[in-house]
Amino acid sequence: MTLITPPSSAPSSGAPVTPAPSPSRPSMANLTPREIVSELDRYIVGQGAAKRSVAIALRNRWRRKRVPEPLRDEISPKNIIMIGPTGVGKTEIARRLARLTGAPFVKVEASKFTEVGYVGRDVESMVRDLVEVSLKLVTEEAKERVQERAAAAVEERLVDALVPAQGGLDVMGTQPEDPRREKVRGLLRGGHLEAREFEIEVEQSNAPVMQLFSGSGMEEMGINLKESLGGLFPTKTKQRRVTVAEARKLFLEEESAKLVDEDKVREEALERAQQDGIIFLDEIDKVASRQSAGSGPDVSREGVQRDLLPIVEGCTVNTKHGMVRTDHVLFVAAGAFHVASPSDLIPELQGRFPIRVELETLTESDFVRILKEPENALTRQYEALLATEEVGVDFADDGIAEIARVACEVNARQENIGARRLHTVMERLLDEVSFHAPDMRGQAVAVDAAWVQNALRDVVQDPKLEQYIL
Repeated sequence: MTLITPPSSAPSSGAPVTPAPSPSRPSMANLTPREIVSELDRYIVGQGAAKRSVAIALRNRWRRKRVPEPLRDEISPKNIIMIGPTGVGKTEIARRLARLTGAPFVKVEASKFTEVGYVGRDVESMVRDLVEVSLKLVTEEAKERVQERAAAAVEERLVDALVPAQGGLDVMGTQPEDPRREKVRGLLRGGHLEAREFEIEVEQSNAPVMQLFSGSGMEEMGINLKESLGGLFPTKTKQRRVTVAEARKLFLEEESAKLVDEDKVREEALERAQQDGIIFLDEIDKVASRQSAGSGPDVSREGVQRDLLPIVEGCTVNTKHGMVRTDHVLFVAAGAFHVASPSDLIPELQGRFPIRVELETLTESDFVRILKEPENALTRQYEALLATEEVGVDFADDGIAEIARVACEVNARQENIGARRLHTVMERLLDEVSFHAPDMRGQAVAVDAAWVQNALRDVVQDPKLEQYIL
């Protein structure tokens, strides 16, 4: 069966420019579950079950938007709990999903929240954070669509600053042509004046510096109070000497902002946060009550869960940009669950996370793949970093295998932190090369098994030293 999507409409011309409809951004219509998994495979090794689950959950969001209106609002998102030890890819899966879909995404740690009535962070703050991320995302997209018009306005401002207009208007009410201005315009387009300095006026706020402390449930009040007080003080300008290149950036930001309709941007941002937002709740196991005895810290943990429940179930949160419904926000929770288990969460919260995926512990062969296959593999990162010093680094297959073996062995002897151990091993391994790289220009380093063993010999042979360094 062929799925046909409605054509996207082009943004209307005229000022101010409003955000284009949703189909103009990265659309799930072009990403099937198989393609989503394939994209995730480019950066994350293994964890096929988790990738399939999140791919289906995202595709269901695309499907819901094409369901007839009466039924659409009844379809709730299939929230996910990812269970697995640290360093196996839980956070990376959620982060990559957000980048793939162009959706607003926030990552919060559940352990930072406290029960209402205690001093701590209000659970609703994560929804407000999501709206801020969405607003920034939509604003950037809107500014990109007006770049051409904004650039033309910037050019005029630069010409006016470098060659001030002389004389009045002609009989037609227009500025007479000035050969000097056309010459400067040509030099600007050719990039010949980028280093030239001149003075411009920039805004300077006279609002006094202050810090507002707010407790649980008072964060939004603190934000609005700071904005209100800031409006009481007039904005002044000051002269600043900048290069043409610097002025171009400042002017481009100002002109782009003028061409964007803030009301439409805000409306689109709220809609995208409600319909496409993803909230990643990390360390959800830290608020699970471990067979609560009815007093002590477990009471507070259960209180946090009960505060989270209406957000995940779907409620209306008041933000400074407007009311936001969380009914269709996708929640992805994750936790190691070493001590507690998902069944220790209150039953109501468990029911709001129907999909549970257990991520696999990484093996030595997984470490080898992590070092070689992803597009952002650590080996490629270090090769690129040291190439800036004109030092070549060549990771041989046996060298990569030895790095993976050492990392796996250290994980077994100490706390298992998964793939994060590779970062500590690699940093220790290339410590000397990184330090002396400026004096090694033109040289090459062959990282084979013998080189790795020699570089890490003292650390691996001395468990006490290993504990502090790796």
